[in-house]
Amino acid sequence: MNAFSPHSSRLTPHVLMRIGILGGTFNPIHLAHLRIAEEVREACALDQVLFIPAALPPHKTVAEDVPFAHRLAMVELAVADNRYFRVSDLEGRRTGKSYSVHTLEILHRENPADEYFFIVGMDSFRDITSWKEYRRLFELAHIVVAARPGSPGGDPLGLLPVAIRADFCYDCAAKTLQHRCGTSVIFLEETRLDIASTRIRRMVAEGRSIRYLVPAAVEDYIVRHGFYRGQERL
Repeated sequence: MNAFSPHSSRLTPHVLMRIGILGGTFNPIHLAHLRIAEEVREACALDQVLFIPAALPPHKTVAEDVPFAHRLAMVELAVADNRYFRVSDLEGRRTGKSYSVHTLEILHRENPADEYFFIVGMDSFRDITSWKEYRRLFELAHIVVAARPGSPGGDPLGLLPVAIRADFCYDCAAKTLQHRCGTSVIFLEETRLDIASTRIRRMVAEGRSIRYLVPAAVEDYIVRHGFYRGQERL
């Protein structure tokens, strides 16, 4: 099992790490998720990217009611061949909604020396004021904003919520927004793979191939369990 345990640092001396955080329902995880994680890892010189499936996402329901354990298993299969990628079941082990701010707070408590890079798409960043305690997110981690198809950028300061713009200044040389507490908002133009979990679920329901949209092991898992077809699941 390729799972990350935040408690493992208690057994050996902890070394400062630069860790990317990529959350989502991952229903299912697909190649665009993996490519974004790889490009952020490289661009930000990360030691590790931690994939965190949401158990109870606050902004939407999990389509097809695919249980957390199965979505976690699909992510584990997807990242198994990348030594820089890890998976955490943190949000499945705690109760209540899977709020990102709470997840980041837990990670900080477990490994306070680590530096975190929270990865979001441009569409999610534009809607960040709807997130629980969104101001706190900028204090807990660098925010890496990955441009997605159909989500063009703009003036960096203009992309911030009006209520918090005074907390930032723009670093022209680094092309980042600097928060007063020392963290940054980093805008990354990634390879634009127009793949969405919604589309994959629809294609499976229509009996179409999803080969080359998801890792082969994930495709096999979906077929084996009959997900997204309305069939009785094993």
